[in-house]
Formats: sequence, structure tokens, C-alpha cells
Amino acid sequence: MTRILGKDAPVDESITRMTNGLRQLGFDLEEVNWWNPVPNVWSVLVRDRNCPLLFTNGKGASREAALASALGEFFERLSCNHFFAGYFLGSSISEGAFVHYPNERWFPLQGDEIPAGLLDEPTLHHYNFSDDLKGPMLVDTNSGNAKRGICAIPFERQRTGDEVWIPINIIGNLYVSNGMAAGNSKYEARVQALSEIFKRHIKNTIISSGISLPGIPDEVVARYPKAQAAIDALREQGFGIVVKDASLGGKFPLVNITLLNPENSGVVASFGAHPKFEVALERALTELLRGRTLDQLDTFSPASLDIRKVADQKNIEAHLIDSTGIVAWDLLAGESDYEYTEWNIEGDSKAEFDHLCYLIHRVDMDIYITDYDHLGMYACRIIVPGMSEIYPVETLVRDNNAAGVSLRMRCLNLPALDCAAYEELLEALEDLAVDDQRLVAEFLGIVTDPDTPWETMRVGELKALLNLMVDNLEAALTWVEWTLQFGEVSKERSALFRCLAQCLAFELDGERNLENYESVLRLAHKQADVDRSLEMLKGEGVLSDLPCDDGRLRQFGNHSRMLEVYQRLQDAKTRSLAA
Repeated sequence: MTRILGKDAPVDESITRMTNGLRQLGFDLEEVNWWNPVPNVWSVLVRDRNCPLLFTNGKGASREAALASALGEFFERLSCNHFFAGYFLGSSISEGAFVHYPNERWFPLQGDEIPAGLLDEPTLHHYNFSDDLKGPMLVDTNSGNAKRGICAIPFERQRTGDEVWIPINIIGNLYVSNGMAAGNSKYEARVQALSEIFKRHIKNTIISSGISLPGIPDEVVARYPKAQAAIDALREQGFGIVVKDASLGGKFPLVNITLLNPENSGVVASFGAHPKFEVALERALTELLRGRTLDQLDTFSPASLDIRKVADQKNIEAHLIDSTGIVAWDLLAGESDYEYTEWNIEGDSKAEFDHLCYLIHRVDMDIYITDYDHLGMYACRIIVPGMSEIYPVETLVRDNNAAGVSLRMRCLNLPALDCAAYEELLEALEDLAVDDQRLVAEFLGIVTDPDTPWETMRVGELKALLNLMVDNLEAALTWVEWTLQFGEVSKERSALFRCLAQCLAFELDGERNLENYESVLRLAHKQADVDRSLEMLKGEGVLSDLPCDDGRLRQFGNHSRMLEVYQRLQDAKTRSLAA
């Protein structure tokens, strides 16, 4: 039996348990890619053969540790429904006994008011500080069932023990995967989740504020031979490696490792967090190279002196997603803003959890936790308002992922609408200020199939089609040309739209007659494209390759397969409730 520091069970035992558990749940996992660029640094991509949409990336200091990491991440994303967070769950599930969890609660909507009983005083103040958050904004995108109300799940506020109902919408919009974890025990999972929250928050603070970190002495790193061997291997390959104490004076359990590439001056900063210093060091190192070979370390940007550019929200998001954001030179300055502090939190996972809670509570922040074990593994989701958000609270008002709910069924039934409905849909897209570049399927929460118009259709292309349906040919030409320039459509779709643009231009030219150019158009374009374009000018066949769907999503093969997986999880939740 192989033990890993920070884990409450041997790694081989964990792998066996998780592999068997996933198999019993109907998953057929494959190890798609393995990476081992330097000694003691492993990572692996694992996915479900039948639904490749479900995949995870694991990392660790050994092959077994990386596989256990990937399997654990798979369980956490299943347990917390994260695999399905941005998608429509279909009309059947949306009207079912429960949509997300058996213990969910629905709060009826009454106008714009946020229903009584949702949230508690601190969270209500945090999410609605400017008093511009309205009740309808909290309908979850997964069900889109505004008639049913706002779906919320119970969390326990750790300082008081109070039960607090937090809307699914807030979780999906602001926290994404942050604060989720699975583990061999309840406290192992909680420590992992809190460690990730600390890592992302303190990393964000350090990078956006241009904080200079103290170096960790060589003799300290040398105490951990596996990490030292990996660092030495990177240096032998010509990379500059700087190991920093990111604890901000011993306040937080973080380590930073920054790689500098002399070949292109690129810089990538990686952070690791855990109550045990050795684990934090290892995680910073394995995160640096997760899913990367050494020849893929030349894609990062040089460091910058412009702290405003570094602190930009999009750059911070790039850091949080895959560490590809720009870092400030200040991070690497010889004179640091903090003294080096040697730290390590002793004790078992319960002691580690208690200490992490103490660190958060002492800065007057609250911790909200919901635990899961319905899939046979401990899992949890932890929310720390003001610390664990991936996206700013303003997202709830300005870029809510449920914005497309009101348009969803109309878009899924485009061929069945009448002219007035097309006009209303165009107005709604303008009123919502939807980005023209946004993929329509993403906006609606749909998993598309390859080689279909839905796969590449962006809002600008949808506007082209709708304007054809309402016989606004001038606007249609504008959006057809936009699609050709920005739409990134398939080769076949592009050919059709080039022909359509030319036909529209002739039709709108007051000095030329389209009929006079039809024969030469058939020489310049494929026969089928000319025929289709001429039909589309009359408002015929515009939407013929967008079949109607009744909300059960049978027209979308990949989405249907995803819903089959989700139904298996719903069944597991029901069985767990009955046990």
C-alpha cells in the first residue's frame, strides 16, 4: 500500500475504489494522454468513452498519484453536477421530482423581488450590494423553469451552523469549479476544496497587486528530494526556475514556482496550496507542467512592467484557467514585500480543516459548505463569499448565464415560428446586448453535434437568418457579410453564404436585375448553393437545416448522450435518498 502525504487512504486503494465506483455508475473511462516531462511530475487526461464531454486532468508526483487525482476530479465534478453546469437539462428533468438534488428547494417568483428565505443577511448583502439584482435573474439556466421558481440548495454556514439556501444560478455564474473536491474522507475533501480556494484567491491577489515574494532558501527545497530532482531537470533543460514563498508572511499555505524560458523570454507562474508545505510545493510543481511537454513551454508571454495590464480581469481569468496570463516583473523582484516564513500545519485532515477555517474566519469572512456522498465518495462544494468567486459578483446582473433562458425554446423551434416571433427574437437579442461573436448553442446551453449549423452558429449569423425571415434584405446582407468575416463557419457554410451575399447584393442593387446574372452565378458558385440562395431570398428554406425540438433535445445526439449520463446520476441520488 502506497501512502501519499495529505491523503487519508493509500493511493492504490483509492484508485481501486474510484475505478470500481465509476464502473458501477456506468462509466467507461480511458486514459487518453500521459505526460511525464521531468522526474516526479506526472499528469493524465481521463475521459468517458461514451460521452467525451466528460473529462478530467490529474496531476501528481507519481503515475498512481496523477491517476488518483484525475479520478477524484471526475467524482467531484459528477457529485457537484459541474460537468452539466452550463447546459439545459431538458424539459423532462426540468419538470421532474428534482432537477439538481433531492434536498433542493424551489422559491416561487413574485415580480422582481428576491424571495424571502433565500440566502442569509451576509450573502444577500454580498450578492446584492448595489440593489440591482432581481429575482428572475436567479432562475437556473439548467432548468430554465421560471414558472417553478428559483432553485436553491442548502449550505451550512460554518461559524453559526445555520442552514442557508444558495441559488444554483449564483453557484454556476460565480464559482464554476472553485471550491469543489472529492476525497477519501469528508475532511480530506474539505481541505482540498479550501486549499484550492486559497490558491486561486491569494494567487489573484499577488499577481494583480504586483506583490514581490521572498525566495525559499535552497536548503529548504533540498529537504524534498523529489521536488528538487524535478527542478534540477528543468534547469538542466535551460529553464530558469524560481521558488518563492507565497504565504504572505506565513498567513496562507501557498508556494509559488515560476518558470522563465530564455528561448522566448516567456514566464509562467504556478502556485500550489495545502496545509502541509511539502504538498503545496509538489502541487506548485505539478501544476506548472500539467498537460504539457517541455517543448510546449514556449507559448507564454514575457513578464510586464504594466501592472494595469497584469491586473486586467481577462488576464486574471487566464491565470485562473491555465496559468497563461501575463505576470508582473515585481513578482520576481530581488527585494520582497514580505519576509520568508517557514510554515507547516501539523495534524490530520480534521486539524488541517479547522486551521484553514480559522484563517478565513479571522479576516471576518464566512464559509458555506454542502457535502455529498451519494456516489460512494465523499465530495463537497465550499463557497467563501468575497474570496472564492472566479467571476465578479456583477456577472449576475451583467452577464448572467441564464440570459438565454427566455429565448431558448424559440431558438430550438425556429422553423415553426411566425414573422412576428422572428421580429421579437431580433429585438430580444438587441435588448439583451448579446455579443455577436457568442455561439448560439453556448448561449442556450446546448451541446452541439459536429458538422451541423448549430456547431458554429454565432449570434451574428442568427441575425442574418432572422432578417431573411422578416424580409429585411439590407440587414440580412450586413449580417451575412459579418458571418463571412467573423463567423468561423464550415467550408460548406461559407460557400453558401458567399453565394447568398452576392445574390443579396444583386437583389438590392437598384440598377441591376438578379435574373440577368443568374447564369453566371451558376458558373461562380455550386448549383446547389445558387438554388438555396435564391430560395432564401424569398424566405424559403432559410431554416431547413435547423430541425424543431420540443425541449427533450432528441435532435442533438451529443446532448442526448450527456442527458443519459445525468439521468444515471439522478437515479443514484434517488437510491442514496432511499437507503
